[in-house]
Amino acid sequence: MSTAPLLHTPTSKRIALPTRVEPKVFFANERTFLSWLNFTVILGGLSIGLLNFGHDSTSLICAALFTIVAMGCMLYALVTFHWRARSIRLRGQGGFDDRFGPTVLAVCLGGAVVVNFVLRVVGT
Repeated sequence: MSTAPLLHTPTSKRIALPTRVEPKVFFANERTFLSWLNFTVILGGLSIGLLNFGHDSTSLICAALFTIVAMGCMLYALVTFHWRARSIRLRGQGGFDDRFGPTVLAVCLGGAVVVNFVLRVVGT
């Protein structure tokens, strides 16, 4: 029995092996995108509620802030979805985790809530 390896190549040459992307990876990307869109719809509903049931300029400003945050979140989700889909299609081996999106969203939402609170207290 020989002790030589089955695939013997020079060290400068790389072997290209096809990798299979599972369908669940594509569906996980779509599920994440739909989850972000669900959140933006809820946030948009909040801003519409502030706009319709508020009777002063404070409600208008807060509704505008929440609408801007919702639209920014929607745009971010779309860009991230297409970036991940392209990377999956090209079989990219990079990380698909999102380190900055949820943090930026939380800061924007916190800022909008603080502005809403401050305007409500100062306006009263």
